[in-house]
Amino acid sequence: MAFVRVAGAHDIPVGHGTLVESNGLLFAVFNAGGGRYYACGAICPHEDGPLADGWLEGDSVVCPWHGFDYDLETGTCRVDPDLSIPVYPVRVVGGAIDVDVP
Repeated sequence: MAFVRVAGAHDIPVGHGTLVESNGLLFAVFNAGGGRYYACGAICPHEDGPLADGWLEGDSVVCPWHGFDYDLETGTCRVDPDLSIPVYPVRVVGGAIDVDVP
């Protein structure tokens, strides 16, 4: 895995996410405020909802289609423990968001 620059820290408003593509991989990047950013898979495994369009509740993202929520630290679903999403390490360097992608 290697860190890839995906956005400027100012490009994603607090409490929101954005869809990012890197080397054919789609993922969602969220600004949780206080300098905390998260990256995860872009698709909800419940019924393929767009997680980048979801909203944050604490350290979880909620899918906008059916309300399935995922812990952004572990990727586990809080509604259905059989579901999970991939999560990726994030760092902010010089005002840019880098994600460690496979």
